[in-house]
Amino acid sequence: MPRSIVLLSAGLDSVVAFKIAYDKCDETLCISYNYGQRARTKELEYASKICARYHVKHLHIALPWFKNFSGALTSKTAIPELSEDSLENLDITTETAKAVWVPARNMVFLAIAASFCDNYDYDFIVTGFNKEEAVTFPDNSYNFIKLFNETLRYGASNKVEVRAPLIGLNKNEIVRLGLEINAPIEWSWSCYTAQEKPCGECESCVRRRAAFNSVQVRDPLLARLNKAKH
Repeated sequence: MPRSIVLLSAGLDSVVAFKIAYDKCDETLCISYNYGQRARTKELEYASKICARYHVKHLHIALPWFKNFSGALTSKTAIPELSEDSLENLDITTETAKAVWVPARNMVFLAIAASFCDNYDYDFIVTGFNKEEAVTFPDNSYNFIKLFNETLRYGASNKVEVRAPLIGLNKNEIVRLGLEINAPIEWSWSCYTAQEKPCGECESCVRRRAAFNSVQVRDPLLARLNKAKH
């Protein structure tokens, strides 16, 4: 069976992609990055809990120079807030995407994972890239993956490739799939902040809430947090 490296941010998409890889691969290694993002403490905590539950290897890789870049995720710039109705407005979501853009982030993340694949003979890299976010984030798109895989033909000595099992799915479809395969969604963290509970107002929180509302299921993360509080 194949061996995979999963880019595990602990976001909803990466957690569902992780479970797909875990179920299909003989061995899985997860990599989580600390690039100075606001949500890093929650992301790393939750990713670690998931890896411990499934007994998979987990690497934390620090990229401290990212924190010097502009953008709402790595600086004191205000994080845009929006409503569910705004998700249908491409002009608005394009602007919010620009506000949280981290320069070349996915290119760097994939290149690092590719070096681990090349050195330790893993077969492929698994990401949570998906159809919905590809609309405003080109480094989440099918074309990006295709071109990156072409580059890997020259940049890696083995036959490593990037796989994105969610690339054709929107958020509500990802939620349905995650529930179907019993992905540990209760330990996924989508919020751009690291508060006690998700802020509910950033674009990532709004997209997540809209997806769960669409399938008429209570978010397992919020259910767990509310239960723990009481």
